[in-house]
Amino acid sequence: MKATTTPKTEKPDKAEAPPRGALMNQSRHDDLKRILEERKREMLSEVQEKIRDVRTESSTAKANDVLDAGESSEADIQEDIEFALIQMKAETLNKINEALTRLEEGTYGYCFECGAEISERRLRALPFAVRCKDCEEAREMAAERARLHSQRHPSSSLFFDFSR
Repeated sequence: MKATTTPKTEKPDKAEAPPRGALMNQSRHDDLKRILEERKREMLSEVQEKIRDVRTESSTAKANDVLDAGESSEADIQEDIEFALIQMKAETLNKINEALTRLEEGTYGYCFECGAEISERRLRALPFAVRCKDCEEAREMAAERARLHSQRHPSSSLFFDFSR
């Protein structure tokens, strides 16, 4: 009589389970990676260019140090705008890096909310999108409702306004 062995039926570790993105075909993966890396290069170039521009403008302004209060205020506002633009581009660059990480993990291109595949058209327009169009619209509508609700029903303050 032959002895039969029963195979072990252990649950695979989470790390061993194939990621959801394993279903993504190689062509789509390569195309999305190319789009992300191209956008990353563009953003990095724009951030570096803005930083160079700000440094150049700053050193030129210091060479012509004589500014009245109005000119100084205008220069400060312009610097604040330039800094905000650099910050926005840097945040976009971070989102692209996060998207590249998700792509390598196999979770890129899938909605965080419902798990559905995000359309290629949406990913081309917004390569770091984390939600499908429907879920993003639902989130935006919920945020708008919450904003309107808070305007209509302001929360009670810890401080009472005695000036009335």
